[in-house]
Amino acid sequence: MRARFHIERHAVSRVGWLRAAVLGANDGIVSTASLIVGIAAAEASRGSLILTGLAGLVAGAMSMAAGEYVSVSSQSDSEAADLAKERFELASQPEQELDELTAIYAARGLSPDLARQVAEQLSAGDVLAAHARDELGISEHTTARPVQAALTSAATFSVGAALPLALACVAPLSAVVPIVAVGTLGCLGLLGWVGATAGGARPVRPTARVVFWGALALAATALIGKVFGTVV
Repeated sequence: MRARFHIERHAVSRVGWLRAAVLGANDGIVSTASLIVGIAAAEASRGSLILTGLAGLVAGAMSMAAGEYVSVSSQSDSEAADLAKERFELASQPEQELDELTAIYAARGLSPDLARQVAEQLSAGDVLAAHARDELGISEHTTARPVQAALTSAATFSVGAALPLALACVAPLSAVVPIVAVGTLGCLGLLGWVGATAGGARPVRPTARVVFWGALALAATALIGKVFGTVV
């Protein structure tokens, strides 16, 4: 009989860039909108609002890129160190490593004999990949990709920051705070829905979570701008 195959697409295959994309876009929207709202609440000029937004966009994008690259590189370094250690152990004590792999499969529910057969079959191929996947939890979908994370976060931060900045440019100066706030919460709601859908989750709770924290940030910076702007 001819074997039947079907293509499955799982959300876990997108986890690397999706996390960085959602983080970058959320941070871009919230931080830039909060800066603009805080400055607008202090009754600043249009030029000050635009300059603040542009400075926040550029600085934030660079910060996100650097932060993602450094943090994900740390993960990549740890993975490389674990793989090097595993490679040495496979070369110096292959029988013990085979026993270890057998024990892993037996703990997952296979009979001891079948677990041994599976361990031997996998070890006959790419033995390092088998140990990386089943012993260390390192797979193609979860492996660290610093450059991808950095570029994704920087790009999505820039797009997210451009949204409240555009609103600040076109809104009447006297209505910048409410227009940017409402537009920002709408963008955050859309981001939460898109991110949850792309990740295969139900969108209601993620959307509400993103909107809540965005509203809290806007309220806090507006209050600071109002209080300290009046004092200054």
